[in-house]
Amino acid sequence: MARNASLSGFPELLPEERLVEQHVLDTLRRTFELHGFSSIETRAVETVGQLLRKGEIDKEVYALSRLQDDDGNTASAAKGDPNQLALHFDLTVPFARYVVENAGYLSFPFRRYQIQKVWRGERPQEGRYREFTQADIDVVADGVLPFRYDVELALVIAEALSALPLPAFKLRINNRKLAEGFYRGIGLTDTAGVLRSIDKLEKIGAGAVAGLLKSELDASDEQAEKALALASIRTEDTSFVEQVRALGVTDELMEEGLNELEQVIAAAVKSAPGSVVADLSIARGLDYYTGTVYETVLVGHEQLGSICSGGRYDALASKGNRKFPGVGLSIGVTRLVARILSQEFAKASRSVPTAVLVALADEDSWSEAQEVAGALRARGISTEVAAKADKFGKQIKYADKRGIPYVWFTDDDGAHQVKDIRSGEQVAADPGTWMPPAEDLKPAIVVA
Repeated sequence: MARNASLSGFPELLPEERLVEQHVLDTLRRTFELHGFSSIETRAVETVGQLLRKGEIDKEVYALSRLQDDDGNTASAAKGDPNQLALHFDLTVPFARYVVENAGYLSFPFRRYQIQKVWRGERPQEGRYREFTQADIDVVADGVLPFRYDVELALVIAEALSALPLPAFKLRINNRKLAEGFYRGIGLTDTAGVLRSIDKLEKIGAGAVAGLLKSELDASDEQAEKALALASIRTEDTSFVEQVRALGVTDELMEEGLNELEQVIAAAVKSAPGSVVADLSIARGLDYYTGTVYETVLVGHEQLGSICSGGRYDALASKGNRKFPGVGLSIGVTRLVARILSQEFAKASRSVPTAVLVALADEDSWSEAQEVAGALRARGISTEVAAKADKFGKQIKYADKRGIPYVWFTDDDGAHQVKDIRSGEQVAADPGTWMPPAEDLKPAIVVA
């Protein structure tokens, strides 16, 4: 990535890196559209009240204010004002608002994908940025959302990630009903508090989480032990069901979640064997998740954190008596691209789209060179015209430096020739019919 950034946390890509990012985005778009998801875009700003009505990430939200008010005085953000504008920190909350406002124009269940920038006031570090791109897919219903969509989204995401130039990944899936019912079954009534503690398991370890459960939630040693026993269950098949029941806890909500998770894992394992795991430590910190929850890590790169996460939300969007339950997943595109580039999982075959540089024999040949370039562009060949009539060797050197594979020459008699500057081969060519090999027409993404 472009080095020496003057503002940390706001990444900028070099041209050849941007080509890799575009490949990732194009792959995701193609996969999402093959599954019938429609593209939307929401505004970059929401009110603080809208953004913070679910979850606890107020410290990460960037508020917006004008530098001057209407009277020309220095303006300042009004703390605590729910109508204060702020940049969205994810795409799910804005999407919920979008669904409510446009419900009369949408066909339900509504399948949407959305690729946009989001902003969070986090401390910049590897994999964490203040400005980054997310790619989301969601299915939202009017009234009742069949559980089958929880299964389908896991399959779509597994397919999308498999199509990217990435190492193996693990799609880790849990169910909030299962966890909340289990905690309730062992006598821990503040289930949201338990989930927040369990969500810190990988960061602080089991001992520290047990300490939190006992000090903040008044859990007994036995309750903390059972909560951690549940979180330790991980299977690549449906055998987790027996392991949960072996813990001896009974609860109706737990059974509902256990049944749902069994369905998701059974279908996902069949579609993407080895890439899906039931992981009962996954909690997801945001409060709006109500059922299935997902997190995804790259095998061997777990320290990068989750590259794709999401879940089921039944109460995030509503309008009067109408409820719009949904399920969705979000891919951290910038985090993924940064790792692809740093580990050289893929790179662009050249840094520019240009396939041909039309050389100038003399300064008077510029107009004729533009005609040649126009004929090539008309057939989809990206073409540049040299800026000045330097010696041919210098013009070839310029093309080589830019990564342009072909240089076009026109002699005094009007005859055309094109030179592959990599091999040195030069052949006669007609600007109305000549085509480069397919692999040279556009930059290719070369996977390591």
